[in-house]
Amino acid sequence: MATISENIQQLRARMERACEQASRPVHSVTLLVVTKTFPAEDVRAAFEAGERRFGENYVQEGIDKIASLADLRAQVEWHLIGPLQSNKTRVVAESFDWVHSVDRLKIAQRLSEQRPPELPPLQLCLQVNISGEASKSGVAPADVPALAQAVEALPRVRLRGLMAIPEPAASLAEQREPHRALAELLAALNRDGLALDTLSMGMTADLEAAILEGATVVRVGTAIFGARTPPPERPA
Repeated sequence: MATISENIQQLRARMERACEQASRPVHSVTLLVVTKTFPAEDVRAAFEAGERRFGENYVQEGIDKIASLADLRAQVEWHLIGPLQSNKTRVVAESFDWVHSVDRLKIAQRLSEQRPPELPPLQLCLQVNISGEASKSGVAPADVPALAQAVEALPRVRLRGLMAIPEPAASLAEQREPHRALAELLAALNRDGLALDTLSMGMTADLEAAILEGATVVRVGTAIFGARTPPPERPA
């Protein structure tokens, strides 16, 4: 069984091949190591393998890991990539460096109000429901421009770009379509006067398609840590 370090090396090689295919420099794509459901010691192993950016889906799990790995705090970035409810914004504003999952102005406003002034601005991405799935979080593409302009105006946060979790697709061509749509949406925002630089898209199964379409951040967990064990069902 491969170690976390070996898996990261294999993943980095895969990213490098995708960048070569896309005629992009390797450094133009950042790896965000997704650590949800995996223990703090696995995060530390990834850190020791050279990784510095970690993504969590669940607020409390992320807060617990940040505390467990407090000795690494000055050297790493913590990204919240999962849904954020308004009653959790304060602890996120106080603890994380990035939030990829902003889909309502209210959430961005609360993060702005609750970000401690002594910390750098909280970096934000708008989550876009690019495939139009009823079960997915995210703002509809048509509503992105107005939300982006409103978030851009807030203090103590900085709008960096867009994030999406496209509907799974079998072929590379099908995978590329929603990633291309998100990239086109970002380009349109920049033409409207915003200075955005982040496309957070692509995971273990579709990172090649995402890189081909301009991803600047790929969010990968399974290829590094293995398949997740689902949590036990709670009794009814």
